[in-house]
Amino acid sequence: MPAVILYGIAAYFLLAVAGVALVLFPGFRTRVQGFVGSIASAGRTPAIRLAGPATHALRWPLHGLRDIAGWLVARPLRAAGGIVLVCAPPLLVLSLQGPAIFDFNDDLRIADRQIATLLEGEQLVPPPPLPPAVFTTREVEQVRPNIVRASRNWQQLDQEFTQRLLVVFKLMQERHGYQMALIEGYRSPERQAELFSRGSNVTQARAGMSYHQYGLAADVAFFRDGKVVISERDPWAMRGYALYGEIAEQVGLTWGGRWKMRDLGHVELRRKGVLGQTARLATDANPQLE
Repeated sequence: MPAVILYGIAAYFLLAVAGVALVLFPGFRTRVQGFVGSIASAGRTPAIRLAGPATHALRWPLHGLRDIAGWLVARPLRAAGGIVLVCAPPLLVLSLQGPAIFDFNDDLRIADRQIATLLEGEQLVPPPPLPPAVFTTREVEQVRPNIVRASRNWQQLDQEFTQRLLVVFKLMQERHGYQMALIEGYRSPERQAELFSRGSNVTQARAGMSYHQYGLAADVAFFRDGKVVISERDPWAMRGYALYGEIAEQVGLTWGGRWKMRDLGHVELRRKGVLGQTARLATDANPQLE
């Protein structure tokens, strides 16, 4: 729920409670008037003379709360009705809130017209698959062991995530001259568990706790001169990762380059309540994954 709605509900609740207290509790109303009057007279009364009345006026909240508590105990039915009247509007607002819709951020329409046009335009088509041999080079194996077994099937990815990622690919090529390569998209729970077993330097996510399992994440590198370039020691690649992360965030993706354990090629489309679903299904079928 947007923060502005929560702030609005909180402000309404406080004002409603204060209004009900002022209307129903004469003692509370009298003390408020006395407190306001003491503040109003502060500008024309010496500080020494104000010390006593001001100290007395500052006690009004405690006395007011005592009056309210006594009234609630003596009139339980009226108290219940008042609580319902105060709480009903914010509860109604909360109940009318539908499920979260993960649409493109409205800010994109102001920040970058080209990105907005691409996101709202016709569906982009994934690039042709690269030969499997380009993923078996020594450079790639050092950074991403056994990546040749990874899925690079765009059809296994979430459609919305696919379109956002393809926009990133298109803009990286057109604006900066970088050809992008998908090195891993969907990842099965079994593969995630196997990668997790290799240690935290490979992944810190158990099976079901990575957006890869839901087709909402991808690992990406660059393709230059017939080779996949993935090394972080390559200045050209490092510049590319920075540009890639910037554009990915502009289209609403989360970039792994900002994490404490940096994953420069990783992007994901986060959705509330997604993580863990596959973990439960996978462990039910194969308890050894736990």
